[in-house]
Amino acid sequence: MLDKKMEHAICGGTFSDLFQPYWAPQNVAVDDDADQTKLSLDASSGCGFESKKKYLFGLASMQIKLVEGDSAGTVTAFYMSSDGPNHDELDFEFLGNVSGEPYLVQTNVYVNGTGNREQRHTLWFDPTQDFHTYSLFWNRRCVLFLVDGIPIRAFVSKEVSGIPYPRSQPMGVRASVWNADDWATQGGRVKTDWSHAPFVSTFRSFQIDACDLLEDGSGTEVVTRCTESGQFWWDKPEFDGLDRHRNRQLRRVQRKHLVYDYCRDKLRFSDQLPRECVA
Repeated sequence: MLDKKMEHAICGGTFSDLFQPYWAPQNVAVDDDADQTKLSLDASSGCGFESKKKYLFGLASMQIKLVEGDSAGTVTAFYMSSDGPNHDELDFEFLGNVSGEPYLVQTNVYVNGTGNREQRHTLWFDPTQDFHTYSLFWNRRCVLFLVDGIPIRAFVSKEVSGIPYPRSQPMGVRASVWNADDWATQGGRVKTDWSHAPFVSTFRSFQIDACDLLEDGSGTEVVTRCTESGQFWWDKPEFDGLDRHRNRQLRRVQRKHLVYDYCRDKLRFSDQLPRECVA
């Protein structure tokens, strides 16, 4: 069902329809005719773009071809975020690698300004050789991180146990390329080699099928409108969670490709694991 929605997203469009640069526009190369936008990182700056609207629940996806060759120290990000210190955020972060080593995909969830919910996965393909589709699905009950339609992570609401969940802050859809050689590759041991710059990631096939913030910018109205039960396709019962097929896919990915899970890091959380890990 979700696959069909992704294939027929009603709000697909060009970069210029949906997005605008928010950081270093000189490093953002937009070609709407070719349906490609290139983000470049050089020694002077990274760059990024953001959606013209903010959204509360729905589906956002784009195809990305990651930096080729020695990309150590770099991060390419596709994420959703609200504003302010107590923001909510859903992250795909692609951590650059030394040539010949696999890319790592780090996902994270921030709620009310608190993150520290990282998972890291390898991929079952080389993400630098072709485009692949990365998607964020978000409703009142779960957040799904999907790669080519396959779930690699599910963050399920446990609000009944008093655990915060991102449900009230509209978020913009964003992407960026930036230097993070203090942590991104082998914990910061491998630094960015600027002789390989510029580092370029390419984006295309932008789709957003989500409840958007009203033009008047009223936060109260958008929360009310976007949370009315049953109004949107993502509120239907079949999207309450993962079906049997999706659960099998997720378990397979976690078994074969999960290399770090904060819920298993008892050294980091020596006193007590985060509440959502044990609820």
